[in-house]
Amino acid sequence: MYLARAADGAYYCGYALDPRARVERHNAGAGAKSLRGRLPVTLAYARRFAALGDALKFEIFLKKQTHAFKQSLAKRWRARRRGK
Repeated sequence: MYLARAADGAYYCGYALDPRARVERHNAGAGAKSLRGRLPVTLAYARRFAALGDALKFEIFLKKQTHAFKQSLAKRWRARRRGK
């Protein structure tokens, strides 16, 4: 499950086995139509799940959240990745 941030600051939520490769596909114009006019996109958050159903449930949850929630989630994720 991943969260991509578009050039205009909007977030896009999706799932993929390789989120980084999926973001590259979005930037190549082969991703979601809703992002095509808002390139480039960057990987803002990624989370692995053992089961696809769990990833999809979290995706649905995340899509219902506010922009501020997604922004906070992405900020915490980036901070954890820098700390590794």
